[in-house]
Amino acid sequence: MPVPLQQALQRYDNGTADRADLKLLTKELLKILVAKAPGHAVEVRVPPYGAVQCIEGPRHTRGTPGAVIELPPELWISVALGRTTWAEARATGKLRASGERTDLSALLPLT
Repeated sequence: MPVPLQQALQRYDNGTADRADLKLLTKELLKILVAKAPGHAVEVRVPPYGAVQCIEGPRHTRGTPGAVIELPPELWISVALGRTTWAEARATGKLRASGERTDLSALLPLT
């Protein structure tokens, strides 16, 4: 893990992460997700820091994709690192998922 990422994660764990740390962690974890599950069937949105398409399947070309997951950065980081399960994240009401293939539990944790 690159040093800036380690430092951002340490600040996140200490409760002192700023917006730049959240952005870095969000983007890097989204990159890992895409590497682990390449494709264009599901769009994962973590506003305001990033959105990616992943998982093999039908590709959308216009408008809102058929499968969308949206969650806040803190929840994304927690889920991606395995600190919160997918089911726990869904139960918070902060994770919105619609469409097919929007259960990422088999891909998590990413690291």
